Amino acid sequence: MSPFAVKAIQLLLSLSLLIVLHELGHFIPAKIFKTRVEKFYLFFDVKFSLFKKKIGETVYGIGWLPLGGYVKISGMIDESMDKEQMAQPPQPWEFRSKPAWQRLIIMLGGVTVNIIVGFVIYMGLLYFYGTNITTNEDIPQGFAVTEQFKEYGFQDGDHILKVNGEPFKDVLEINRYLFLRDVSTVEVRHANGEVETISVPDNVGTEMFKKDILFPFTPRTSTVLDSVWNGFPAEKAGVQKEDRIVAINGKEVTYWDEFEKIANANKDKPNTLVVERDGQLDTLTVIPDDKGTFGITVSKKELFDQFGKTKIDYTLGESVVGGFGYGFNTLKDYVSQFKYVFTKKGATQVGGFGAIGNLFPATWSWQSFWDTTALISIILAFMNILPIPALDGGHVAFLLYEIVSGRKPGDRFMEYAQMVGFFILIALLLFANGNDIYRWLFEK
Repeated sequence: MSPFAVKAIQLLLSLSLLIVLHELGHFIPAKIFKTRVEKFYLFFDVKFSLFKKKIGETVYGIGWLPLGGYVKISGMIDESMDKEQMAQPPQPWEFRSKPAWQRLIIMLGGVTVNIIVGFVIYMGLLYFYGTNITTNEDIPQGFAVTEQFKEYGFQDGDHILKVNGEPFKDVLEINRYLFLRDVSTVEVRHANGEVETISVPDNVGTEMFKKDILFPFTPRTSTVLDSVWNGFPAEKAGVQKEDRIVAINGKEVTYWDEFEKIANANKDKPNTLVVERDGQLDTLTVIPDDKGTFGITVSKKELFDQFGKTKIDYTLGESVVGGFGYGFNTLKDYVSQFKYVFTKKGATQVGGFGAIGNLFPATWSWQSFWDTTALISIILAFMNILPIPALDGGHVAFLLYEIVSGRKPGDRFMEYAQMVGFFILIALLLFANGNDIYRWLFEK
């Protein structure tokens, strides 16, 4: 099966599960408060349904348009825009006849379920699979550090010991912490053995985003070449795959970041490389092309083999606590990065179904499937609670206004608000999926 098909199946299965559970979050409290639910649908049934069956007072069905799902609650101004029903006198079983606090619980039900589902999945993953982390012992050569972060005092070969004074277990998390968390100090052990506590600016995450430095720390790798690109300067000079670069321009290099630093400073000049091949040394001259490209890369396998070497198992109690903490931090991190959406650069990175589908691996793995499903569930919860009319958050905002002010917004106002919200959602949907198409066409 093709990687695209595997990702598509996982996406459809994950969204179907989360949509049904989300709508159950509205359905169950509605039934508890004796509110009539006319429809319960997975996907939208514009003009026709793929399947439908009426059980009691509710029609259960599957629509053909996989853009979400819905429950149609009697006496509620929603995406159905049922003006005829709203023109009739209120009935005891209708949404509009219920107290505001009951209506608020009904509207918060879907988001609440998505949060709970995400947290519970993380708890299950920790219990059944444990977690794999990368410790300093797993990367004995330390990190390569970008030049911008060297200005703060970090050095190539650093090991991360503490963040904000607390021991740091999974050292590969340092990039995400700097980007999304409130990090004020990082304690490191330099390659010479010296331990230093380095202060980082309050706006370090914003600076990372502006300058596109999302991975200022990367584990150091050797200079053994994984590939030599056909037709590029290195190949023409005689460089071969699996060569190990031992020197460039008279300077010995052990790690790839050392080579890159020298090579980047001499992009417009001939470079003398000493490579080791089958135990023999050879000296070659490489003249970068007009873009400064050599056409060589090091082994990604060597890089990834360092990741997640240390396994941590969890008891049932530990998995509950750990899963809750992981879910909370996932939500917190997503909210933190959401602010970048409102920048010009951030807007271009918004993605639709293609971007969501690419969260899944190209080969089937239940562990990865559930991990990604938990993430999407938490994202859906946050997106749905945004105060946009037509989303749950829009209804919640109007209900909170009613509870605080004691005045209920008029039906006509709610109809117009629903239409505005609907057009906003359609525009966002087109924009996000348009970005996916653009990246697919022009950023391969």
